[in-house]
Amino acid sequence: MNDDFGYDQLRDVVIGTVESVSPREIKVLLEINAPQNTAINNGVPTLFPKINGFILIPNESGALVGMISWMGVEYSQYPKRKGLKDFEVIDLPYPLRKIIINPLGTLKKMKEGYELERGVFSFPSVGDLAVIPSDEQLRSIVENKEQNAVVRIGVAPLASNAPIKVDPDKIFGRHIAVLGNTGSGKSCSVAGLIRWSIEKGKEYKSSKMPGGENDIKLNARFIILDPNGEYTNTFNDLTNSVRKFKVNIDSTDANISQLRVPVWLWNSYEWSSITQASGRTQRPLLRRVLRELRSGQIEDNNEIKISIKGYYSSCLVSLKNFLRNSPGSHAEFPGKQNFGELIRVIRNDTNGFLVELAEGELKVQVSAVLNAINTILAGHAPNQAGYFPAFNKSNVENIISAILEIENSVGSLEIYKGPNEDSPCPFSSEDLPDHLERLAQEQGVIQFLDFLIMRIRTMLSDSRMSSVIGDDPAVTILEWLENYIGKDQASSGEITIIDLSLVPTEVIHLVVAVISRIIFEALQRYRRIEGNELSTVIVMEEAHTFIRRYGDTSEEISPETLCCQSFERIAREGRKFGLGLLLSSQRPSELSPTVLSQCNTFLLHRIVNDRDQELVRRLVPDNLGGLLNELPILPSRKAILLGWATPIPLLVEMNFLKEDHRPRSADPKFWKVWVGDEERTIDWGKIVIDWQSLEDDSNDDPAEL
Repeated sequence: MNDDFGYDQLRDVVIGTVESVSPREIKVLLEINAPQNTAINNGVPTLFPKINGFILIPNESGALVGMISWMGVEYSQYPKRKGLKDFEVIDLPYPLRKIIINPLGTLKKMKEGYELERGVFSFPSVGDLAVIPSDEQLRSIVENKEQNAVVRIGVAPLASNAPIKVDPDKIFGRHIAVLGNTGSGKSCSVAGLIRWSIEKGKEYKSSKMPGGENDIKLNARFIILDPNGEYTNTFNDLTNSVRKFKVNIDSTDANISQLRVPVWLWNSYEWSSITQASGRTQRPLLRRVLRELRSGQIEDNNEIKISIKGYYSSCLVSLKNFLRNSPGSHAEFPGKQNFGELIRVIRNDTNGFLVELAEGELKVQVSAVLNAINTILAGHAPNQAGYFPAFNKSNVENIISAILEIENSVGSLEIYKGPNEDSPCPFSSEDLPDHLERLAQEQGVIQFLDFLIMRIRTMLSDSRMSSVIGDDPAVTILEWLENYIGKDQASSGEITIIDLSLVPTEVIHLVVAVISRIIFEALQRYRRIEGNELSTVIVMEEAHTFIRRYGDTSEEISPETLCCQSFERIAREGRKFGLGLLLSSQRPSELSPTVLSQCNTFLLHRIVNDRDQELVRRLVPDNLGGLLNELPILPSRKAILLGWATPIPLLVEMNFLKEDHRPRSADPKFWKVWVGDEERTIDWGKIVIDWQSLEDDSNDDPAEL
């Protein structure tokens, strides 16, 4: 037995002996004189025994740490009396107290204090002593000794109110899910994690500055996607630069900007999703239109010209490859044979184009290509076996020169390297349906695109959506990134709040998908160019609405599925680019399993639903599942912290948040309104004016409205 847990130290704190041992649980028989409810034999009064409390079983490595998962009374036929027994006295069944503990790890004595090591490699034997831990040992059990574990989120009520601290790298870098029913304190925990992290960062940065500074800014980025408008004023006191965006802003509020996710930010996949474009005819043509609009070069509408341009562009690549390859590739076998076959195919196809072309400059240029090929083939006719003689470099260059003359009529034949259909390059939204309709008519497929074009025009003309997705010449991709992700060194503020409460239902999932994708792709490119990650956190409230599990049965991708897939990609790959997720949900069973499986830390508030409880039970090791039995009865501010950010699963009492620091998610007040303690007046006229998007004219009669 380790000297640090020797008999002299144990004598006053022994509370029982081990009765049975298994890898999942250990049963301990409490002594008759063990404390009933409050222990004072460890130096300070301690509640004992208590569910989810801690027990130590000393061994050769230190002491096994166990968490109490069950306690009860069993009746023994004979009393456990010490000393001589009086056999003339009739023994009656005697109550014996027992507890069951789940092994957590090993507590080791260090030079200074104790340290908990996860895992158990030395189990106790039957008859070993069980002891109640001291105050110092309790703190060592729950203490996070990571170097960067500096953010205090609460205390452990079952460990002498020891402070619980977490490492921001582990909380945000490996994704965290805050789960709990409405009213359990979930939103306050989300706001608290952000607030306490920023406050601690500013405190640390201030300590390194001579004399400190009044307005310290961190190079941090929190982007809060707020579906219910709860966080608008939550961080006003924390920083002077909270970037706020919402729909149809009040012009008198200078601190809030209009939410803009213009259609040119959407990629072709997102356009196909919102327009329900079919995969065969509609989607390819839609991608082509987007590519041409983003490049600013709408191609000639003449179909034969388009065909000629595409064909000779590919011919040009093949011919130039002969020049780039090793010398003599067009003069030796099999190169000369390949070259001869290539120009013979080009000659045949050129004859076909000449039949279709009307008289004009383009026909003259195509004829020149045919003449150049015929001239070369005339002097290089194949032999009886069909093999071509050697060609020289000038033969290749002559054909290339003739083909390049076609550029004067159809434009550059070089492979296009500009913006593609997914590049975030601005274009006028009105041009999209017009250009799509024009191409559909020219290709004779207008009957297959009528409804697609109508859906696009209806969406773009909807006044409810135009304020969010409509054109805004003042918004460029550079300005969008600076506004929503933040400027260099986060000089524009550490927090972005995007109020989604008034975004039309038809596009809300697409708006969230576009925002999350743009942020992710921007950070990807940042790491590729700079070589380092730009640490950013996306906070997704009501995550079950936007990251909802879906089936793979449908060929078409809905905006809801697209939104979920965007977050699934962030969950899988975001850590590599410095993008973390903070998810908040009251229905974990409806969340995408992919996203949930990538969350390495969980903060669990009260959860009542059976399906949700069953899901979160699978998040903890089997021998600690009993800890989650408290989920249905957890009071507000109490939560269970488990996963990567904590050495062991813990019951935490979260830090107190002031009223004005909390999100606006309090329960509605019925009684005080009913009895008149709080006044509520109604002017439906103002609501109708706002609802119908009418001008606020004081002469309007609400009754007429």
